[in-house]
Amino acid sequence: MDAIVSLLARHRDDVAVDASGRPTQEEAEAAVRTLIRWAGDDPNRDGLADTPQRVVRAYREFFKGYGQDPVEILSRTFEETAGYDDIVLIRDIEVASHCEHHMVPFVGKAHVAYFPTGRIVGLSKIARVVEVFARRLQTQETMTAQIADAIETALKPRGVAVMIDAVHQCMSLRGVQKPNVSTITTQFTGEFKADHHLQARFFELIRHAR
Repeated sequence: MDAIVSLLARHRDDVAVDASGRPTQEEAEAAVRTLIRWAGDDPNRDGLADTPQRVVRAYREFFKGYGQDPVEILSRTFEETAGYDDIVLIRDIEVASHCEHHMVPFVGKAHVAYFPTGRIVGLSKIARVVEVFARRLQTQETMTAQIADAIETALKPRGVAVMIDAVHQCMSLRGVQKPNVSTITTQFTGEFKADHHLQARFFELIRHAR
């Protein structure tokens, strides 16, 4: 039994992780060097020597959404609306995320609307929620639903509408290799889901605000 415990302890020492349970930066950089070798190049040549460190720094930025709570971002609301009780629409929010299937980017725009119920949230907070979910490995369909669900959970509005229009590099650069093919996803909750005229108004506002 003591031998087994000793073996497990040595194994834990060999697999270095940080306090969060993630691999260390050194392990991540080693993984990048492995991929460079697998691609057929030399990770030690001048042009690539610092690439693993750069990639790890870039990934930390690309996927920083894992450490952020979208509901907390929406927690500060305001009651002073001067009686406003109509749609709040934030359109053309830039989206840059990474496909969870191939880990290559998809880029586009998100349009988000909600029907407040007496309280509103700062407009920048909606854009930040989009950013939180975009900065994770994603499918566009899942991200669309996650944005709507976070707003629904935090604000308890009469309804939420989310539309994302994006181009996926996993379709442009590999596979069928069809560039500039746009994918549109939508998610509706509450009154937006129940009232097709309200959905039509959401789409009309997006089009005519351009």
